[in-house]
Amino acid sequence: MSKEFLKHIYEPFAQEHSDDRSIRQGTGLGMAIVKGLVEQMQGSIEVQSEVGVGSVFIITIPFEIAEEAGGKDESCAQNYQINGLHLLLAEDNELNAEIAETLLCDEGAAVTIVHDGKEALDLFLSQPAHTFDAILMDMMMPNMDGITATKEIRAASVMRPDAGQIPIIAMTANAFDEDAKRCTDTGMTAHLSKPLQMEKVIRIIAQCCGEADVQIQTVTDC
Repeated sequence: MSKEFLKHIYEPFAQEHSDDRSIRQGTGLGMAIVKGLVEQMQGSIEVQSEVGVGSVFIITIPFEIAEEAGGKDESCAQNYQINGLHLLLAEDNELNAEIAETLLCDEGAAVTIVHDGKEALDLFLSQPAHTFDAILMDMMMPNMDGITATKEIRAASVMRPDAGQIPIIAMTANAFDEDAKRCTDTGMTAHLSKPLQMEKVIRIIAQCCGEADVQIQTVTDC
């Protein structure tokens, strides 16, 4: 970001490039909201940026050291396993995809990455039935979004029974109840809010893939 724009970065609706080539434009409220939240916690935020190089954000927040917590809820402490599962990951953000792939592979899963809903649909249909154990589907992607891709996959169940049975897990930054309902109404098996928490991701994948007869539902947090 330019030095001139950095003077206005925390102003509501401020955007340096309104003609960005991305098909999804933000509102320019993100940094204003972040600054407000940080200040409410008596913290501070700084930014260092150089055009063509990158940006560094430094957030400082005071915390007190909490007393050691008690034992975990047994329902959340269960050791869920995804070792040996083959997952199809549809995520257009390359960094997010690489991080998710690394963490899932560390748990013993095999991961195939695609970058939009159309690629997810085409790859799923081109492979033999039951190639994939589950699909992690980002909602906001170019060419075809996650909702449309899920509808197309479910519609293919006439020709391929596994298309109607494979767990499809939504990944979205929208955490409202209506967004979760929209996902399940589309035929998705579960709904995960971003940023992803890997313990929760692994638990939900294990729960969905461990069901003999997958029911369309929203898997809630413990």
